[in-house]
Amino acid sequence: MQIFTTLNKNPNLSLALGFFDGVHLGHQAVIKSAVDYAKENGGKSAVITFVDHPCCYLHGITPKYILTRIERERKIEQMGVDYLYELNFESIAGLTAQDYLKDVLVNHFTPCSISTGWNHNFGCKKSGDVKFLKENSKKYGYKYFELQSQKLNNEIISSTTIRNLLLKGNIEKANQMLGYEFSITGEVVKGNQVGRTIGFNTANLIYPPELIELPFGVYSVETNYGKGIANFGVRPTLNGKDAVLEVHIFDFDKDIYDEILTVNFNKMLRVEKKFKSLNELKTQIQKDIDSCNL
Repeated sequence: MQIFTTLNKNPNLSLALGFFDGVHLGHQAVIKSAVDYAKENGGKSAVITFVDHPCCYLHGITPKYILTRIERERKIEQMGVDYLYELNFESIAGLTAQDYLKDVLVNHFTPCSISTGWNHNFGCKKSGDVKFLKENSKKYGYKYFELQSQKLNNEIISSTTIRNLLLKGNIEKANQMLGYEFSITGEVVKGNQVGRTIGFNTANLIYPPELIELPFGVYSVETNYGKGIANFGVRPTLNGKDAVLEVHIFDFDKDIYDEILTVNFNKMLRVEKKFKSLNELKTQIQKDIDSCNL
């Protein structure tokens, strides 16, 4: 997949439009529509999105994301997309829906198809929507696909819902809506090495500041080195101050400092708490491990 941050001439593409934070099951349906149409017609597919969420420009608010930019790119690539355009929203924010469709999408891509979600809006003051795209499809010669909402137990899957679930520690339901496990990837850094003194070596990661923050607590996880448990929090028993993600990988004692660790979250086991002693903490950690193996 080729990635561009500026527009270029790339004709006859099958386009998927949206921000796609999380690339959840609803987003996957939109992207798959574009990829499938391209393959069926011997063409190429592209996702048109933005570097930052539009609300950064429109409302001066920087949201917490479900995926880092790198991980979002990886998820989109895994779906078989040929081109990814990550544009600067500010550069097109003032365009009307008509100007955006004509001068950006049609002029640069002469799309053979356009796929969006059912609630897609674009253009200055949200002047464009799915109805607008349908009405202009014949004029500009593209086929339009409006993808209906994806649901889990009759609940619409959305990035907002998934963020709220993650904030509450409802990892299992969030993962069902995502279609994969919420994860953190980062370089293993040195901690205070207390874990090894009580028999539980940990690999420490800095929690990506741009991601939605999970509740401080203990989680059942799976890593690229095996299964384990993770504690995200300030380690109150040790009088810690800064939030750290500590991962204990079962039956693993190799030195992986400076290595890249991916932590997939399966379930929240309990909230973080302060224990009276290291021995009490040690006993609880063993209980947490045992609960993972039930």
